[in-house]
Amino acid sequence: MREGRGRGRGRGGAGGGTTGRRVPGERRLTASAVVNGVGSGMYIPFSLVFFHHVTGLSYTVVGAVLTLAGLGGMGLVPFIGTAVDRYGARRMLMVFHAVRFTGFLAYPLADSLGAFAGVALLTVTAERAYVGVQTVLVGEVARGADRDRLQAALRAVGNAGLGAGTLIASLVVGLVGPGGYTWTALANAASYAVAAYLLSAVRPVRAEETGAEAEQGAAPGYRRILRDRPFLVLTGANFFNVLSYTALSVLFPLFVVSLGGPDALTGVSFAVNTVLCATAGTYVGRLVRRSGARRTRAAALGSLLFAAGFLAQFALAVARPDSSAVLVTALIAGVVVYTTGELVHSPAADMLAVSAAPPAVRGRYMAVYQLSWSLGKALAPVLFTTLLAVDGRVPWVFLIGTSLVAAGLLVAVERRLPETAVRVDAVEPVGAVGAVGAVGAVGAVDAADAVDPGGPVGPVGPVAGPAQAKAAKA
Repeated sequence: MREGRGRGRGRGGAGGGTTGRRVPGERRLTASAVVNGVGSGMYIPFSLVFFHHVTGLSYTVVGAVLTLAGLGGMGLVPFIGTAVDRYGARRMLMVFHAVRFTGFLAYPLADSLGAFAGVALLTVTAERAYVGVQTVLVGEVARGADRDRLQAALRAVGNAGLGAGTLIASLVVGLVGPGGYTWTALANAASYAVAAYLLSAVRPVRAEETGAEAEQGAAPGYRRILRDRPFLVLTGANFFNVLSYTALSVLFPLFVVSLGGPDALTGVSFAVNTVLCATAGTYVGRLVRRSGARRTRAAALGSLLFAAGFLAQFALAVARPDSSAVLVTALIAGVVVYTTGELVHSPAADMLAVSAAPPAVRGRYMAVYQLSWSLGKALAPVLFTTLLAVDGRVPWVFLIGTSLVAAGLLVAVERRLPETAVRVDAVEPVGAVGAVGAVGAVGAVDAADAVDPGGPVGPVGPVAGPAQAKAAKA
């Protein structure tokens, strides 16, 4: 970490640069993310086909149910945020794993529409909520630059697990045939059980609120968030960036077809994106942290890289080259630039939101932030297909515009955000949080390798006293 103007910069400094050691529970948390990625990779890339074969229902019915389940799950997000604040992110992640474990065991038996809809609502909600709550957990176990480092690492290993899961499912189905989907459903259930077990040893530590954060606490629950305009600006900027994230899966395949490109090019593009995320994510994150860039500006740089990638696709839509070699090279180059933007933007933006949220209501804050993801993903299919029907160049012009708006919002709101959120080297103050908390503050050991003292464990480690319990329920 370079020397700079911020307080406590430098490796292992009190101000919160990376300690050079793992944060408590990092090994278990990382392993859990890998296993979760493998389970998700077994069905997400071909979810319609997967559920069609597992339940016996038609593709149309499966698609309609999954869409309605996703929309219905959005209504549960506020309640999930409240539960995270009350019971802790680790416990809620374990609940999500338990829900998906039960759901994938039940899918082969859900041969009626009602049964499939009920199971799908629970599993889809748990799947969508997982990423946001995992981000909250990163905020609870790590401080300063370690948050960004851990988030980048979890994203990288998650993508690696996703690719491995897809490969495993493809091999099983290739060897067994359609009946292999039932076996992968059972394997999914097992993977979520293992992921939950790995999380059980992680002991989060929460920071105490001080100063302006404590004053804001007079407004309980979600009313507090509605009064926090800087955070709402962050959420709005993220909505625009979510449209960028969905472009690869929704718009890109349609664009390839419109250019007359080979169908295999879509799969190649996904492979390039996945491999880069898995192999280069940690390295790119390290470069961003060592540059000393503020989280707001790193996230804005990611948005600008999104815009550059979309500009390349716009140029391709204008030129429409006849040469297949030129077409393939240009498309892949655009995907590489786009993926670089993803690697720069994701850890910075996620930890910016986590660090901007007051610890006592972080679950609610991140629930609101997660709604920007849900809304963006829900609107993307109809938005992109409508724009593409007008002209092949219009969607890219639109995405260039939304990416630039997102970058502008991130830079503009920087001065109104807490220093602990903007600066990677700034850390929340940590109060008296018990033996596990003291270990976490100095980063001396990996809690995953420590012996559980055997006492009751609350959402922040050992059961908190009455004062802490009140703060958690506020």
